[in-house]
Amino acid sequence: MSFQALLTRETENGYQTALEERELTDLGEEGVLVRVHWSSLNYKDALSATGNKGVTRQFPHTPGIDAVGVVEETTDGPFSVGDTVICTGYDLGMNTDGGYSQYIRVPAEWLVPLPEGLAPRDAMVLGTAGLTAALCVESLLDTGLNPDQGPVLVTGATGGVGSITVAILSKLGFSVTAVSGKSESHPWLKSLGASEVISRDSFLENAGKPMLKEQWAGAVDCAGGDMLTTALKSLKYGGCAACCGLAASPKLEMTVLPFILRGVNLLGVDSVELPCEIKQQMWQLLADEWMPVDLPLLEADEVELQGVNAWVDKILQGGVQGRVVVRLP
Repeated sequence: MSFQALLTRETENGYQTALEERELTDLGEEGVLVRVHWSSLNYKDALSATGNKGVTRQFPHTPGIDAVGVVEETTDGPFSVGDTVICTGYDLGMNTDGGYSQYIRVPAEWLVPLPEGLAPRDAMVLGTAGLTAALCVESLLDTGLNPDQGPVLVTGATGGVGSITVAILSKLGFSVTAVSGKSESHPWLKSLGASEVISRDSFLENAGKPMLKEQWAGAVDCAGGDMLTTALKSLKYGGCAACCGLAASPKLEMTVLPFILRGVNLLGVDSVELPCEIKQQMWQLLADEWMPVDLPLLEADEVELQGVNAWVDKILQGGVQGRVVVRLP
């Protein structure tokens, strides 16, 4: 049985991604066979599609770290044929062929059931970005953070994780200050619920100082580098920053002064290898009380498989506002 999938191949002219016909036997025989209906575009997908060996080691390969679809075949595990499931993270789209394909075959423990009340397409509007945003918010709430303590900072706010974080925090009653390098996106961020939007240049104006004025009760950093260090230096006493991104830089270059003089905390957030039980809890929150008030506002575009390439360079250059949803044929 043949099906359509995007394949990234290494060629004489660099890495090229194109739509090809594949056979089910190409996916092996182990695990659960899922007919994919929706996927999404993430920064990691763009890295895989352009041959980044830190993400994908062997080519040809099908990117796509997100997928939602229906179980077609299973030999073990808790799922039955006909169940609608979500797959995010683990090795999907990295070295295991991913969601830019009509079919995936993955271990049962990589799958979570689609929560009741959450449409499959909406699950991919959220995707790994929404799951990561929920984990960041949960990590801050676990420290006891509440809206009365002051504003929460979100860096890289126009990206998938940042924009969904703004929407969730706003819905939970927090005053959110969003940081963005795109002045044209400031009204959009306010429509998502940001109380204040500041420019990246303004935020980084005093980034070289060892300590900055106390401003934020908490922070979610989606960028890394100077954005994260500046956030840490300007947290209020006892404040916490959830760190989940490195698009700006993976380096953390600063003194320990904010940690030992203000007792601030840096919380690492990972959504890839997280146990499925926790992922399921986060998806339930996203389907219910943490669902953004206006989900369509988060969408940048909906594309079919052949339209993914047009967005790859844009997301690598930081030119995507919100989420790109991928519709499978």
